[in-house]
Amino acid sequence: MFAPGAGPTADPAGAHHHRRIRSFQPRRSRVTHAQREALLRLWPAWGLDVDGSRVLDLDELFDTLPPGAPKVVEVGFGMGEATVQMAADDPATGILAVDVHTPGQGSLMRLAEQRGLDNVRVANGDAVILLREMLRPDSLAGLRVFFPDPWPKTRHHKRRIIQPEFLDVAASRLAPGAVVHCATDWEPYAERMLEVLTAHPAFENTRPDGGFAPRPGFRPMTRFEGQGLRKGHAVHDLLFRRLPHPPADG
Repeated sequence: MFAPGAGPTADPAGAHHHRRIRSFQPRRSRVTHAQREALLRLWPAWGLDVDGSRVLDLDELFDTLPPGAPKVVEVGFGMGEATVQMAADDPATGILAVDVHTPGQGSLMRLAEQRGLDNVRVANGDAVILLREMLRPDSLAGLRVFFPDPWPKTRHHKRRIIQPEFLDVAASRLAPGAVVHCATDWEPYAERMLEVLTAHPAFENTRPDGGFAPRPGFRPMTRFEGQGLRKGHAVHDLLFRRLPHPPADG
């Protein structure tokens, strides 16, 4: 679809890196002319393939921000409207948004350019490989997972992204005090997220009552969320803080 280096690559990691069962399935939909044009122009500066071949220097990737500026990873961003709004509301934070949906990647880049933003970068590929292979320990100020695929059938629950193993990887890349922010409109998945996050020793619930959080003002309502609300779905937010590292023995 794109010449090498000119845009996102299909399955950039290939079979070169061990990964767990995928929590996503690529969606096939048409890339519009505007999305394609944005990808061709902006990918060399704002995009990267998640190939697991190198460890990223996030200060270099977000070279328009001051060194040491906070960076967050957003896993799955749809068409990018909410991501762009959060980037506009917090221009001092870099957002590394990872997804596999090419039209969404083009849409996000186009919207970010229209808003004059320079704090958004787009990663194409598997979020697990991005975190595990391409980011340094303690390099992130936050992790956002909004409305991931709920995989509602019991036989598919193993594909859900919020699992103990994923949180192990995330914890190693989040700095102490960083926040994992999840949101879902699928209540059984919300309950499972709460259970898994509560049980993980590296995280604590920011809610004193140990439950779900109201939607914070900094998370815009997404189009997908609005559709769910119109169907009568309840939306649950979860905000868990990365605990300090335990002191070394001796």
